[in-house]
Amino acid sequence: MSYVVEMLNIRKEFPGVVANDDITLRLEKGEIHALLGENGAGKSTLMSILFGMYQPDRGTIRLNDKDVRISNPNVANDLGIGMVHQHFKLVENFTVTQNIVLGSESRKFGLVLDLKSASKRIEQLSKQYGLNVDPYAKIEDISVGMQQRVEILKMLYRNAEVLIFDEPTAVLTPQEIVELGKIMKNLIAEGKSIILITHKLKEIKALADRCTVIRRGKSIGTVEVAETSEATMAEMMVGRQVVFKVEKKPAAPGKRVLHVDNLSVKNSKKVLGLKNFSLDVHAGEIVGVAGVEGNGQTELVEAITGLLKAESGSIVFGEESITGSSIRERIEKGIGHIPEDRHKRGLVLDYSLEENMVLEVYRKRPFSRRGLLNKGAIRDYSAGIISSFDVRSGQGGQSIARSLSGGNQQKAIIGREIELNPDLLIAVQPTRGLDVGSIEYIHKRLIEQRDKGKAVLLVSLELEEIMNLSDRIAIVNGGELIGLVNAAETTENEIGLMMAGVKKGERA
Repeated sequence: MSYVVEMLNIRKEFPGVVANDDITLRLEKGEIHALLGENGAGKSTLMSILFGMYQPDRGTIRLNDKDVRISNPNVANDLGIGMVHQHFKLVENFTVTQNIVLGSESRKFGLVLDLKSASKRIEQLSKQYGLNVDPYAKIEDISVGMQQRVEILKMLYRNAEVLIFDEPTAVLTPQEIVELGKIMKNLIAEGKSIILITHKLKEIKALADRCTVIRRGKSIGTVEVAETSEATMAEMMVGRQVVFKVEKKPAAPGKRVLHVDNLSVKNSKKVLGLKNFSLDVHAGEIVGVAGVEGNGQTELVEAITGLLKAESGSIVFGEESITGSSIRERIEKGIGHIPEDRHKRGLVLDYSLEENMVLEVYRKRPFSRRGLLNKGAIRDYSAGIISSFDVRSGQGGQSIARSLSGGNQQKAIIGREIELNPDLLIAVQPTRGLDVGSIEYIHKRLIEQRDKGKAVLLVSLELEEIMNLSDRIAIVNGGELIGLVNAAETTENEIGLMMAGVKKGERA
């Protein structure tokens, strides 16, 4: 059998952690090969080695039966390897064409940038692979799903034959995920080969031909996807059986904790992103907010947490209005927030994990006294969160937040917020980028908060997660509340229609 790519016995070590321990991966021509593993298992590291961002400490890489040394991403591009990263690498105020030619500019008569013929080629590639991208649009004006297509075009423009997708569906809406699946099938039909880094088993079943599983840096094995159940792959990934169904007893709602009344909020484009929105959340219940990304969820959450100012309407927490309160006051009153963007809003990336765990409490005893930090108390407090939420890093609490895998960063934030024991926990995309084992654990902890009599507001793009965890579900579209339903009495189909803007009772 000849392979397009062979990574043989790859080893890569970072301070305090062996990220890849003797891993072998073989990619056949024209296949979608999934790379499955829990957070911090070493998936992204392995692919960063193939893309030339890291050098292996040991092992060999072969392309089409020839040994190669990929010293940097430009070499990878020249060899026909492209990568779509989890966090896109695009210049916001450039057009699609400018972003795609960046770094491989062709010039007319050696002087002028030839953007016209570049745009033509981009249009042609876009048609060929069913991408529907406008070469003249600015990045800041297009959806996240479209930005991802620009990244795909960037690879095709550079004639990539092997395409690496790193967690490509983490930022997409359900409709965009279906579209991406079609695009991947088109790429394979045109003779490309794909490596898909993911921990979503449903996606692997839908898209991949074979799947290599790695756990804690070691290779567990490669399986044929069609012949392997989701449960088997989950067990290979986390080393134990995983329960997919969320076990919970019926809710016993208590007093009202949050009262959002007729709230209107402007978004970053200075237009109303949330319009006359009203919602109550009670102690001892989880209220889910369902909707396609960009329909007012961000404005709602940022107004409640104090990151955005309300234009009109009011927010009452407990018995008092907090519409004009500062962010710090809201935290002190008992509002916890797991933000949707863990890099922008969740962590100070260049601080240590320990420092990040006390961002909201460092001014209080025992963490500081008379303005001096108590390093010992901070260390003990952080160690508790790190161990109870299984946050994996090379150097424990001393690790710099930036060095953790995305999933471990997420677990650290969730641990920090739950540890504050807030009366209202706002969880936005809490399991984005987490593997099945971690998702199972986080879901348990959210139910536990509810059962302790806390109020939980859950915002997620994963409809399954909303249906599984929520007691009541609020559906938003275009910044308005379309409907409020009891989770036990609704279906995915009904919620899907409401997410598209069809109010209950309007259907023909």
